[in-house]
Amino acid sequence: MASIKDVAAEAGVSVATVSRVLNGHPSVSAAARARVLGAVEALGYRPNAVARSLRTDQTRTLGLVISDVLNPYFTELARSVEEEARALGYSVIIGNADERPDLQDHHVTTLLDRRIDGLLVSPTDGGSPRMLEAARAGTPMVFVDRWIPGVDVPVVRSDGRAAVRDLVAHLHGLGHRRLAIIAGPAATTTGRERVDAFREALGAHGLPLPDAYIGQGDFQADSGRRVTEGFLDLPEPPEVVFAADNLMALGALDAVRARGLRVPRDIALAAFDDIRWFVHTDPPVTAIAQPTGELGRAAVRALVDRIEGRGGASVTLPARLVVRRSCGEPPASSPQSPFPSPSPVRRSTT
Repeated sequence: MASIKDVAAEAGVSVATVSRVLNGHPSVSAAARARVLGAVEALGYRPNAVARSLRTDQTRTLGLVISDVLNPYFTELARSVEEEARALGYSVIIGNADERPDLQDHHVTTLLDRRIDGLLVSPTDGGSPRMLEAARAGTPMVFVDRWIPGVDVPVVRSDGRAAVRDLVAHLHGLGHRRLAIIAGPAATTTGRERVDAFREALGAHGLPLPDAYIGQGDFQADSGRRVTEGFLDLPEPPEVVFAADNLMALGALDAVRARGLRVPRDIALAAFDDIRWFVHTDPPVTAIAQPTGELGRAAVRALVDRIEGRGGASVTLPARLVVRRSCGEPPASSPQSPFPSPSPVRRSTT
């Protein structure tokens, strides 16, 4: 493997000149720079990233701690984060918290020990001690999807309230009056926000949300199955089940089929967090789609802005209703695509 001394000999310059070229120093002549870069290419030289980080105090590495890597929403989010980071010259190390605060703290500690330049976090269960400590200590950090009220960190998220209103209006227009929700964890901002939005949207149409029609889930398929079974056992089951995330919706679908029932003939189903699979289910699921790819890209840009001293701002993107056929909609020529073009970004300073 070629060394920096080999590059200097090949280019006919000093080791110091090679170092200045590789670090972008402006004091090197164009001719010398061209010789050094030519030698780097000819010899296949790759600078030692660890040694460079010790000199520059930067590793060009970001940490991403997501709540559940098995959730297709977070898988898509992680992919867009990695793509945008690479385009900006950064690498990404990913940790899966599995909706557990202790695992979240483990990943945050490990990533900080590896001298990452900044952290993207989707907080689980209202946060965790190590993550909160890092945020309050000034570690460059951005919350994505979820956030923690009172912590001064930029937040990149979608606003689903308008889309939930659109969904309830759509269901009301189809004649549905008994609507239930499988809620996410109350300790998460997204869990609370989606229930509040659903209740407000029902109220706008004069519809109640009885306690019996609020089932507590945990963003996992098993909880969607369990809650839906409880709804089906009620003396007056709901006409519609709205699952506050995609995995709980899949669990709900399993519970309905296990009873020998059909969606939407016997009970309608809608979901928050659209996924590619929903267009292929029978029937295709009506869902609220978040602009997941753009959320990931915007989160990376906000974090890099903080790392590089440009402040960084919170970003809110609108979610949107995707109408298919799981709520009794009339047949259409083809189900809507789950991934519309990204919406414009609205920025607000934190």
